[in-house]
This record gives sequence, structure tokens and C-alpha cells, in this order.
Amino acid sequence: MRTQNSRVTPPKKLIVVSSMVMLLGLSLAACGTDSDTTQTTASTSASSSVASTAATADAGSVVASAEAFAATLTDDQKASLQQEYSFENAQKWSNLPQALLRGGQGRIGLQLSDLDDTRIVALDTLLQAVTGSAAGDGYDEIQQLLNADDYLAANGGGTDYGRGNYYIAFLGTPSDSGTWELQFGGHHLAFANTYVDGALVGATPSFRGVEPFGTFEQNATSNCPLANEQSSFAEMLAGMSTEELATAKLDSVYSDLVLKPGNDWAFPTTKEGVQVSTFTPEQKQLVMAAIATYVDDIDDADAATILAKYESELDQTYVSYSGSTGVTEQNDYVRIDGPSVWIEFSMQHGIVLSGNHPHSVWRDRTTDYGGTQE
Repeated sequence: MRTQNSRVTPPKKLIVVSSMVMLLGLSLAACGTDSDTTQTTASTSASSSVASTAATADAGSVVASAEAFAATLTDDQKASLQQEYSFENAQKWSNLPQALLRGGQGRIGLQLSDLDDTRIVALDTLLQAVTGSAAGDGYDEIQQLLNADDYLAANGGGTDYGRGNYYIAFLGTPSDSGTWELQFGGHHLAFANTYVDGALVGATPSFRGVEPFGTFEQNATSNCPLANEQSSFAEMLAGMSTEELATAKLDSVYSDLVLKPGNDWAFPTTKEGVQVSTFTPEQKQLVMAAIATYVDDIDDADAATILAKYESELDQTYVSYSGSTGVTEQNDYVRIDGPSVWIEFSMQHGIVLSGNHPHSVWRDRTTDYGGTQE
């Protein structure tokens, strides 16, 4: 793989506590859930046996958890799991169900339907090591999204949907030296963590979507994934003045994401919308709270490092939107575009079910795929 820059510099391990992130607790109310109530989202008998509190990840725990998961597999399963580290393989993620991907664009790796309960427990331990611990984000959000796909399978989607159609892959060998990527995803879910010499150097592309959107019951659990994201965007826009909203309003109708799967490194050269440098401190907090709903999907320590970087670039960041400010109607669209951060949220029409549902993506202008291009 050819580097975009001459060298990718691993992020320093600093921990920054920002009051901006505290606003995230507001988002659970969007699903009619008390903001002090932590939703339980372990969705199978196997995963429910995993400890609910995820330890903050470090390089050793990630590699150790990856190796422990691989050790539970058969030789054939290991061969499916372990893939070559290449840009071609890293690009093989999508928001579509695997059955709809054609022409060699399907996901690679080990399919979850091939895993028994013991192996699912080991996989959950790995996922907890690399994801955030906050309710509604990180590991909890992943479990809710898996429940959502099980719901679709049981309510008209059929066998193309369900958690068994998700994939896990190691691109390169997990190690504290060299480069490798942890790739996990399926319908409406993709994350790609790239590690160089034991440090996380890229946590994007990261895709989240969900159908149904709103509260639903599945696997003995009440779920409402992406509530944090939607409500944070709505509050961010609600905090803007009429003049600011006019500046932020995009001329075009956006019915989908700009940097959707397959549109790698297609960042616009011109930023649009209202510049965050003109905002009050309270408005800037709302922008950071929206950003945090994506960054907090990765492990807590690395999330704090990335949030500190995005906060340092906040005055050079732009906010824009199209459609209505409630962020619930079809073609409602919101974008945050900074020197590094790129986030989009787009409301789509229903596919399996009636009603609208969101697609969203977090990209990074400098560290997508760990900062590498083909």
C-alpha cells in the first residue's frame, strides 16, 4: 500500500477530559428512555456471559484478545479470518447485506454464522477491547445494531439479514510491530481499526445505520441504536440562529451520503456551511458532542486522543445541513467537515420496513485506512 503522506504518525497517548462530551447523556431521551438508565444489549446467551464493563484498550490487550479469539478457531476458520493487508481488501466494506454485494465486492473474513457460543464469547471480548464503553456507543451500539438486523430477519427481511451475516477479518497479523487492520461489519455496520507498531493510527471508515429507527424489542432487549447521533445533530442545529442556519443550509438535496462505501478519498475541495469559529462556546460544545457520538465508538483512551485533536481543529471546522433541522424526515442531511474530521448523517426511506432510517459515516481526511491509499 502506498502512503498518502510520507509517514503516518501514530497518535500520542494523551487523555483529555472535555465537558463537551458530557452532553451525550441527553441523547437517550430520543427513544423514550430515561437518560440515567443504561440499556442492556447483550443479545445471545453466549454474549450475555461476557462481563459488561469493557476495559480501556491498550495495544497489549487488543493483540492479546485478537490472538485469544483466533486460538478458539479451527484451521479452516483461521484461514478465513486471516487475510492479506492490502488497500483492496480494506475497501471491502459496505452498508448493504452481503447477499446484495456482487462482482468481488463482498466482505471477506470469517462469517459469524460459523461461530459457536464459545467462539462468540471470545469475539465479544475482542470487540469490547477495541470499542467504547458508553451506553449507546461503542460495544453497546454494536450489540443493538446486531439486534436490529435480527429484527429485520424476523420481520420481512428473511435470511439475507441477521447477525449471522456479519464478518470479522484480520488484515495482516495482529502484532505490536508492523501494520494490521481489524475489520468488522455487516448490514448497516462497518468499522476498521488500523494499527501500526501497536498504536491505533486510523479508526475510519466507520459506518453506522439502522432499520428500524426508534425503539424496538429484540432478543429480550429494548434497543434504539443511533439515538445518540440523531439527537445530538438535532440539538446542534436547534442551537443555531436563523442567520447561522441560512449560512449552513446546502443548496442541493442529499438523499445519500457523499463518502459512502466505494467513494474513498473523495472529500470535497471546498468546505460548505457555517464556520464553527463564529459559534459561541455553548454552540461549540454541541458540535463536539455530535462528533463524540462517533469517536466514542472506539476504545475510551484512543477516543479521548482523537477528540482532543478534533477539538484543537474546531475553529476550522464547518457545519452544514439540508432538509429540515429535526433530522427525522427523508432527505434530512447533516455534515461536519473539519481539517481532519468528516461526519455525515442522512435520513433514508425504509427498505424492509416502512418509516425512515439513518445512514451515517465517520471519515478522517488524514487517517482513513490508517492514512494509506492504493
